[in-house]
Amino acid sequence: MTETFSFAVSATDGAARTGAISTPRGAIRTPAFMPVGTAGTVKAMYPEQVRDAGADIVLGNTYHLMLRPGAERVARLGGLHAMMNWPGPILTDSGGFQVMSLSALRKISEEGVTFRSHLDGSAHVLTPERSIAIQGLLGADIQMQLDECVRLPCPDEAAEAAMRLSLRWAERCRAAFGAQPGRALFGIVQGGAVDRLRVESARELVGLDLGGYAVGGLAVGEPQAEMLRILDVTVPHLPAGKPRYLMGVGTPDDILEAVTRGIDMFDCVMPTRAGRHGQAFTRCGRLNLRNACHADDPRPLDPASACPAANRYSRAYLHHLVRSGEILGMMLLTWNNISYYQDLMAGLRSAIEAGRLADSVAETREGWARGDVRQG
Repeated sequence: MTETFSFAVSATDGAARTGAISTPRGAIRTPAFMPVGTAGTVKAMYPEQVRDAGADIVLGNTYHLMLRPGAERVARLGGLHAMMNWPGPILTDSGGFQVMSLSALRKISEEGVTFRSHLDGSAHVLTPERSIAIQGLLGADIQMQLDECVRLPCPDEAAEAAMRLSLRWAERCRAAFGAQPGRALFGIVQGGAVDRLRVESARELVGLDLGGYAVGGLAVGEPQAEMLRILDVTVPHLPAGKPRYLMGVGTPDDILEAVTRGIDMFDCVMPTRAGRHGQAFTRCGRLNLRNACHADDPRPLDPASACPAANRYSRAYLHHLVRSGEILGMMLLTWNNISYYQDLMAGLRSAIEAGRLADSVAETREGWARGDVRQG
């Protein structure tokens, strides 16, 4: 087991690459999808299920965990890994995106963000230093800098001001992070939809020699074409020897597109949120189990899947659970969705290793386009 944090690429196919991030808590195979465990749990799943589905790492959130149960309490209980019974690596988001969503409840200054809790209205101050301290108390293996995230579209002046503030905060985060053997601090590229700002942000962050680099400020309302354009502008300015993380993205198709552009890490609430709302991701596309067409369908979601939720339960039963509001329906569909996302990532890794990524992407899209045609 390594005692250091490192990244190695094992194969490339065009701009796409596969490899592994090595941490003291285990390797993260890339490209990787990180299930979101915002409050210390991947909703509706046991940690063992998440691991068995193929996930090497999960994501926690500074904002939510600092409010409840509190970072100091988590530290007293042995850290987030012990508390949530997850032995593998954990990445913690800095809380910047969540604070952005508070709008009227927060105020941004050079020092940091003053905000009121969405839980009880209590006042809090989140500075770059405090964000890093909280992530350290949680025991996060990968910690994110505090940044200011703006929604798109936005005026160029607002994007520039947020980008420059985020760069100054990145320097303060690096100083606060100090030396933490086996852990890494990632910077976050900002700049809205302005090419020159994205390039400047990337170059300045690379100069800080951080453990990895994220592309932030996307999946905030812009169309996919705009997101991909920003990636095309940004990714070439990120170092090949460090992990690249696209924050908060996304749909399976977003992942295919981003992997072909050289992105290594993803997270999104979509598979878990969709599962709680009766949606299933499959090789034949996305299914809405609320629809009446499933009421008498004895087939499983996908008999070829290794996930028990996909191969052992009929669509009729899942439809019944969803329409009845039964918790088991949410659990089974979430399990299926997390497994689907992990299978998608495993397929991408194998395709890159074999030098057939374009064919694999085409085959995946053909399956979605063909749809769920019932035989007989």
